[in-house]
Amino acid sequence: MLTKFETKSNRVKGLSFHPKRPWILASLHSGVVQLWDYRMGTLIDRFDEHDGPVRGVDFHSNQPLFASGGDDYKIKVWNYKLRRCLFTLLGHLDYIRTVQFHVEHPWIVSASDDQTIRIWNWQSRNCISVLTGHNHYVMCASFHLKDDLVVSASLDQTVRVWDIVALRKKVASPGGPQRPSELDLKIPQMNADLFGGGDAVVKYVLEGHDRGVNWASFHPSLPLIVSGADDRQVKLWRMNDTKAWEVDTLRGHVNNVSCVMFHARQDIIVSNSEDKSIRVWDMSKRSGAQTFRRENDRFWILSAHPNLNLLAAGHDSGMIVFKLERERPAYASHAIMLYYVKDRYLRSFEFESQRDNPLVSVRRPPGGGNNSGFRSLSYNPAENAVLINSDSEGGAYELHVLPKDDGRSGEIGNEPRRGQGVSATFIARNRFAVLDKSTHQILIKDLKNEVTKKCVPPDSTVDAIFYAGTGSLLCRAEDRMILFDVQQRAAMAEITTPLIKYVIWSNDMSLVAMLSKHAIVIANRKLGHACTVHETIRVKSGAWDDRGVFIYTTLNHIKYALPNGDSGIIRTLDNAVYVTKVIGNVVHCLDRDGKNRRIQIDPTEYVFKLALVQRKFDQVLSMIKSNVLCGQSIIAYLQKKGYPEIALHFVKDEQTRFALAVECGNIEVALAAAQALDEKETWHKLGVEALRQGNHQIVEFAYQKTKNFERLSFLYLITGNIEKLQKMLKISEMRADVMGQFHNALYLGDISERVKILESAGHHPLAYVTAKTHGLETDAERIAEELREAGAKVPDVDTSVGELLTPPEPILKEDNWPLLTVSKGFFEGVLSGEVSASQYQMDESEMEGVGGDWGDGDDLDLGIGGDDDEMEKDDPLANILPGGDDEENRSEDGSDAGWDMEDMDLPAADLVSGSQPGSPTGMQAGEMFVAPSAGVDPRQKWTAKSAVAGEHVAAGEFDGAMKLLSRQLGIVNFKPLKQMFVDCAFSSSGVLSGSLSEGDTAKMRVILSRNWDSSDPIGQVKPPNLLSTLPILEEKLKQAYRKVTEGKFSDALNLFVNIIHSITLLSVETRREVDEVKELLAIARDYAVALRIELNRKEVAKSDPNRAAELAAYFTHQNLQPIHSSLSLRSAMTIFYKMQNFQTAAGFSRRLLELNPPANVATQAKQVLQVCEKQNKDAVELNYDSRNPFVVCSGTLTPIYRGTKDLSCSCCGAKYVVEKKDAVCVVCQLGKVGADATGLVVSETQTSSRR
Repeated sequence: MLTKFETKSNRVKGLSFHPKRPWILASLHSGVVQLWDYRMGTLIDRFDEHDGPVRGVDFHSNQPLFASGGDDYKIKVWNYKLRRCLFTLLGHLDYIRTVQFHVEHPWIVSASDDQTIRIWNWQSRNCISVLTGHNHYVMCASFHLKDDLVVSASLDQTVRVWDIVALRKKVASPGGPQRPSELDLKIPQMNADLFGGGDAVVKYVLEGHDRGVNWASFHPSLPLIVSGADDRQVKLWRMNDTKAWEVDTLRGHVNNVSCVMFHARQDIIVSNSEDKSIRVWDMSKRSGAQTFRRENDRFWILSAHPNLNLLAAGHDSGMIVFKLERERPAYASHAIMLYYVKDRYLRSFEFESQRDNPLVSVRRPPGGGNNSGFRSLSYNPAENAVLINSDSEGGAYELHVLPKDDGRSGEIGNEPRRGQGVSATFIARNRFAVLDKSTHQILIKDLKNEVTKKCVPPDSTVDAIFYAGTGSLLCRAEDRMILFDVQQRAAMAEITTPLIKYVIWSNDMSLVAMLSKHAIVIANRKLGHACTVHETIRVKSGAWDDRGVFIYTTLNHIKYALPNGDSGIIRTLDNAVYVTKVIGNVVHCLDRDGKNRRIQIDPTEYVFKLALVQRKFDQVLSMIKSNVLCGQSIIAYLQKKGYPEIALHFVKDEQTRFALAVECGNIEVALAAAQALDEKETWHKLGVEALRQGNHQIVEFAYQKTKNFERLSFLYLITGNIEKLQKMLKISEMRADVMGQFHNALYLGDISERVKILESAGHHPLAYVTAKTHGLETDAERIAEELREAGAKVPDVDTSVGELLTPPEPILKEDNWPLLTVSKGFFEGVLSGEVSASQYQMDESEMEGVGGDWGDGDDLDLGIGGDDDEMEKDDPLANILPGGDDEENRSEDGSDAGWDMEDMDLPAADLVSGSQPGSPTGMQAGEMFVAPSAGVDPRQKWTAKSAVAGEHVAAGEFDGAMKLLSRQLGIVNFKPLKQMFVDCAFSSSGVLSGSLSEGDTAKMRVILSRNWDSSDPIGQVKPPNLLSTLPILEEKLKQAYRKVTEGKFSDALNLFVNIIHSITLLSVETRREVDEVKELLAIARDYAVALRIELNRKEVAKSDPNRAAELAAYFTHQNLQPIHSSLSLRSAMTIFYKMQNFQTAAGFSRRLLELNPPANVATQAKQVLQVCEKQNKDAVELNYDSRNPFVVCSGTLTPIYRGTKDLSCSCCGAKYVVEKKDAVCVVCQLGKVGADATGLVVSETQTSSRR
């Protein structure tokens, strides 16, 4: 058995596979119907409107519907897209055991303990036939896939087959009734219920079981029936047009047989039983083939997928989805040939000619092949030999030497040689290795299957070996792969990996891809790690193409992975395939039936990315010009990889164009985009970039557009533009901007104007001081007189220390400053048309005749020895300068003025490294001190590639962290996080004090990394140490739980909100921890919402008792720990009992008793329930419906019933009514209601998997 998915839940009584999507329905004994995605392993939805166990459930074949039947005598039809029950069918008088849709007609068949079978028209919502005849509980009923038959099983020890031809003709034929009401008139409902209609008649009654029959089902294509009963037997029946008879009895179960069915694709029967086993029976041999047991769980139900080789079984504590055998064919490819096993033959397939030949017959492994089939295949091209591995008997292999002409002449190969062991693989021309698990040795054998050498594996946990080149093996240990040299018997290298299942080498053996269940590890020949690609869906197969790109498949996609870690989707798949070879844009693969398929793919995206990685810019340029690429993903990729100038070529959106142009320093494109957008924020960013480049004309233009008068004035000051500065003074006067006037007057050095402004503003003492200091005696006397008249003191002024502040004269008064050089890369120059691509290729002929003043290093008097070749070799600029012989850069006299060689300002380090003792300058060592270049702050490395906000905060990059939190969680209110930001930044570094000399001290700041180890390589920077960690938050959660239990709700609420705030700045290592963080966030949110409800209830308890009662009821529906749920239910029960709402109080009592409370609480709840059931009515009508599922709006604290549109907080996920859109969440106080956000990121594993 290959278990694909498993759940833990209440007892599962009903199962149904969706025919197209990877979904399964499970109906539970608790009354809940669960909808699972078994491929992703996630719960999609749950439906809980039934009262009591739900025993039957079934998907419709093509409508978004499913039906369920339970112990409440109701059949409910649900729409899973709308997530609600559409209607209920009433008519049965006892428990409903099974329900099933007809594949063609709008019918549902149901079986019930009322001893009847009913057929319903779910479109008209009426019962169209009642099948009576059983005289005990009817345990199951089902339609035949093709014929007009129904089979039923009953505890009256019979299996009945019903003929419904008349019903089909009556209801579905063109001459039949057109409206349901006509049909209803033909058969009085009472008679139909009591005696059944004449539309369905018993065709056969199968008697043979000694006890009640629990299940019976049709074969999908043959006239066979299988049944299972409480007599522990499985019986096989055959039928024809006139009779039905027992064929055989299958014995083996030791308790009641719960369910039995035919396998859709194999000649086997599958049954399960209350003896805790699933048994597989061979129909041809009429005997048991396999048995699978559970220790403690009885099995109750089986379900088979209608199209895939999948089965599901429900038991006491959940369900399992499983396969009986592996569907992956064993195969190996070499050059243009594929060798694979199909239908007990080893076959060859030629990729070019599509010729398929059977080569030799292979023996089917013992045990029926179920999970013991052929696992892998190894091919030896030198000897034309094949090794086939199987799982039978703990591991076995077959060695076949193939005919030289691949079997085309009819020549029969040699008799195969067989042996025990796992992972047999060729390692040399005439040697192969096999792992003997019994002795835990690697055996080296020749083609005669004789042992020539024995090796001890490099690790005691090695359980599989893979080919790794001649004389080498890759050994799989618990958590790593080890490169093992067979000759030296030594481990050469190892790499940490998940459990590896398959190993695929590139054509030149330079790269290896190691495939696990959910990850691909790519490494080089010596196991140097290149990248790891994570997948949420199972990885199935892969192959390297000729370019060095790994093409792999998951269950539903063909994808690619580059050696640098970039990955993406090439196309989707309807069914899983196994890649055998990639040739150009064709993927050759095998499907699960062993058929060869050719799939066309578009390699443009990964070829483009590979060319960028390998810096094949001419290839990139041709792809850009051919316009074969487009889409936001390519733009984001180029921007991320540092090629914004290429991304600029693809973008039409002006906002994106502006951002890219600013990033790559293309001020012209940025200006054009800013003019098109004409937004204040855009002009501000343009001004910042233009100022960085020194283009003050565009800075001026940007400031004018944003009306930023203060910055304009300062810009005119530093550029020496006195005329415009005077204009700014006039503008300030017109705007009545006193501070602006004073600043402009200060910049201009206009004392009279400053005095005038101070007077008009009422600052006469300041005006007097200004006038007196700068020698304006007349104005000073006038102002002094005014001060005396006003009775104010005249300030004392020391004129000897005053000095006039005048603006300095600028050095340059040209149109623009010397601009910062923004080097244009290869693409920007070519794409803009300023240069041709050929200009980037310097031809040797262009350098002919260059000498003298151009290339003589002595003329520069730099003291650099050696010839020109050495200088070019050492010079970091040697291969960067474009266009070696540009005429525009030469002066008429041939001097070097055009190149500004004397102003090169070469780095001193370069000069020293190039100095030699015999240089003309005679510079001696030690005459010049060269300060070492500043290193990179480790905190910059924290933020370089990190998308975790907490690491940005630790590095002090608050702005970047806020942008990340805004994008990921939609946070708009950062005030509650302010102190956390500061604390986090301080906690990530420390200060070490030291003494330089007497009286002098020095302080050195050191970073505090997480998981630091003394053996770490020098220069390695690990993630920062953060103030909050997952264990700390888990401890806070326990404290909060205690506060809730103690009834300190305000303190508990503060703790839960603090946990939510701390999670936004958290950083963890593994995917498991990421899941724990998300679970912690959900718990904190649920409790915060619940406590707000309870605190609000206490506030209004006296003023509005009805509202307080509603809030008490809402409190009981929050997702809390059992002890807290018990306390909330007890409180609500008391409140509603006192206000004489007995019916609702009874509901709370029942829910309280289900939680198994302490004896005294249970006694009280039973007493309340007894009283309430006698009254059974509510005295006060409230806004509370316990039967309609709801969530509570965190803003209004009112219920949002299922089917009503709601919104969520972008940060914590709290629910709100639509009227609260764009409001700040009152739970976390951070996010915005209804805002879009990408989701919480607390680990680099999340971003690497997205890539």
